Amino acid sequence: MAATADELLAMLTFVRVVDARSFTAAALALGVAKSVVSARIAALEAELKVRLLHRTTRKLSLTPEGLALYERCAPVVAAADAASMAVAGAGDTPRGLLRINAPVAFAEEYLAEPIATFLGRHPHARVEIAVNDRMVDLVDERVDVAIRVASRLGGAGGLVARRLASDRTVLCASPGYLARRGTPRTPEDLLGHDCLVYALLKVSDEWRFHSQDGAGTYTVPIEPRFAAASGALLRRAALAELGLAVLPSFMVAGDLAAGRLCRVVDAFRGVALGIFAVYPQVRPVPAKTRAFVDVLAAHFRSARW
Repeated sequence: MAATADELLAMLTFVRVVDARSFTAAALALGVAKSVVSARIAALEAELKVRLLHRTTRKLSLTPEGLALYERCAPVVAAADAASMAVAGAGDTPRGLLRINAPVAFAEEYLAEPIATFLGRHPHARVEIAVNDRMVDLVDERVDVAIRVASRLGGAGGLVARRLASDRTVLCASPGYLARRGTPRTPEDLLGHDCLVYALLKVSDEWRFHSQDGAGTYTVPIEPRFAAASGALLRRAALAELGLAVLPSFMVAGDLAAGRLCRVVDAFRGVALGIFAVYPQVRPVPAKTRAFVDVLAAHFRSARW
């Protein structure tokens, strides 16, 4: 028996859910409410008289019947996507509003130039950027691309991450603070110093160092004198001679070069960081998202903080 139009729509929705690994992300990709997606999947399961998906609050997985249906439907949906883009030209033409989220300090210092490049190449595109240091939910807040700086980027469901550059944290302080309190040479020398910490880290009461010669890793317990949920504010506090701060190199490279801040505990390296572009895993990836991430990757390919 031939599938009805409603069944075909439900199968398309089913493929989008599986690809995104999320009902919410699939709803965003389809431009409908999450309740509509749930209703279509429920109707499809009722019509086929099988369960297609195992759903929990944290995980989405296919049943054997769901896998069999997906393997047959996915190529058809992919072909329809390709045909639609070929006719409309949408596959090669970034257009519409691109929503970006990025940490405050990184956005202010480094994103204006690649955004200008992107807009210069694509006259039908527009950009809106929100800057904050918290970890936003891209799907719930309708973000197309987020910049994230992290030592490890967990495999969040429904997201794709592309590494743009590498970095490393630096322990630093102002010359005035060091003249007043002394310059620490070893991790043990940090005890008793005024420490400025990033409040959004899960572990904010210890600092970790790796020796330059690879001899080991050292963890130093600290008592924060000042905590802030903003890297930009911590940098300002360090410049104001408030204490020692561990900050990404990209944030303080200019200050170190100009002598406004000084690196301390030279024999130890900070934590390695990655700078990532993160975007929702939908198929096809919107042209505006692909184009902007490509601009970012090219811009930061030779970054030296």
